[in-house]
Amino acid sequence: MPLWPAGFAGRIDEHTITSELLRGNPLSDPHERPLWVYTPPGYDAETDRRYPVVYMLLGFTGTLSAWSNQPGAYRTSVPVAADALFAAGEAPPMILVFVDAWTTYGGSQYVDSAGTGRYHSYLCEEVVPWVDARYRTLAARDHRAIAGKSSGGLGAMVTSMLRPDLFGAFATHSGDSLSEAQYIPHFLWAARHLRAYDGDIFTWWSDFRSRVAFTKEEDLRLLEILGVSACFSPGDDGAPLLPFDPVTGALRPETWQRWLDWDPVRMAPAHGEALRSMRAIWIDAGTRDEWFLDLGALAFREALDRAGVPEESVHFELFDAGHYAIEYRQPRALAWLARHLAPADVSRWRRSAG
Repeated sequence: MPLWPAGFAGRIDEHTITSELLRGNPLSDPHERPLWVYTPPGYDAETDRRYPVVYMLLGFTGTLSAWSNQPGAYRTSVPVAADALFAAGEAPPMILVFVDAWTTYGGSQYVDSAGTGRYHSYLCEEVVPWVDARYRTLAARDHRAIAGKSSGGLGAMVTSMLRPDLFGAFATHSGDSLSEAQYIPHFLWAARHLRAYDGDIFTWWSDFRSRVAFTKEEDLRLLEILGVSACFSPGDDGAPLLPFDPVTGALRPETWQRWLDWDPVRMAPAHGEALRSMRAIWIDAGTRDEWFLDLGALAFREALDRAGVPEESVHFELFDAGHYAIEYRQPRALAWLARHLAPADVSRWRRSAG
């Protein structure tokens, strides 16, 4: 059965990229990674035209094949919906790059960590140059963006703040932010769940690995906490350190601070220059988000205001939804980003290769 429907106007190339930065990572996850590159309609016919690029990041537990899955009855996957926009001329065409950053614990949060590996560096130092060398990209930060949902939204925010030399725009959909709202309620639930495992999350982990995944109520919550701990608060040996007492749920201040240091709301003041340099920032979230990421979106929007980000550079929207079934938001953001990333004149669209 073909991955893409009849009438798909662009093309998706499926590659494998060998990462030296991920070789020998702490979890022994593969250092050879799938990478999908979408080229829009007309790419093959116009051999001198160069295109803006958006790097697409998955949420926690997401694997690259998820992009090709029909998300449900009457719903359309992001690549198919984006392709339809470009085919209809509703947005300037772009190259889309679908990045894999999965780990044994479910995700990397797109940061460099002694607990998971160098996924931030992998994206910035290996994936971006690899794509620019093989595709007709407009290889400059003013024509390069990053976008994602949930943990992918966190990756979009954080990576743009850390590497404004590479990325000049981003979109975050229900992106992880305002950590106290997002995580503390789940820490308290986790402490209750862990009673069945004598307060030891690794006892749960052994049980989880021995059976069909996500067959117990606590599975997703405990996996997320274990995985994010590996990313944000690894010990000296790389083992995840929980930011709360697993018996009482009380915060462990020093470890919790390490999580707060990766909160985009708290990062924004120190990265005001990078944020002000962005050509476009899209922020949205559902008003019923189960992780309270609508509050995170509001707090991040306020942080942009305090940092002096021009209002005309930002699209902010809250909409009636929870955390799931919101993939339809991403093509809308891509169309908006495309209009900000497109070259200002036709001659730049047709810049010859090299």
